[in-house]
Amino acid sequence: MTHRFYTWDTVPLEPMSDVISRKLITGERAMVAQVFIKKGGVVPLHQHENEQITYILEGALKFELEGREVTVHKGEVLFIPSNVPHRAVAMEDCLDLDIFTPPRADWLSKHDEYLRRGEQEAVEGDPQ
Repeated sequence: MTHRFYTWDTVPLEPMSDVISRKLITGERAMVAQVFIKKGGVVPLHQHENEQITYILEGALKFELEGREVTVHKGEVLFIPSNVPHRAVAMEDCLDLDIFTPPRADWLSKHDEYLRRGEQEAVEGDPQ
């Protein structure tokens, strides 16, 4: 494989639902994704063999994993080991950069229905 150069502006945006969209760049052994989640958007409980590093570029994501809640804010990073069940809720409009190794085969083959359901929940500051 030879090197490749990208700008995020040229990577196609893939709408997953009304609340989640993403952009993907993948190599043979790693994948990076920009994930856009609207406030209240839910990434449902799931797990995968891939190690995951999530770096929050904008907003905040509240994760539920290993019996704990961890809110990751702009400029912070969360490492999720292989096969750890996790769920996340966007506490505000969020842009995160996810790095996976190996690449997410389910994302590449579009067998990621859990992300396409468009789940939402009320978060603090939402009108009742």
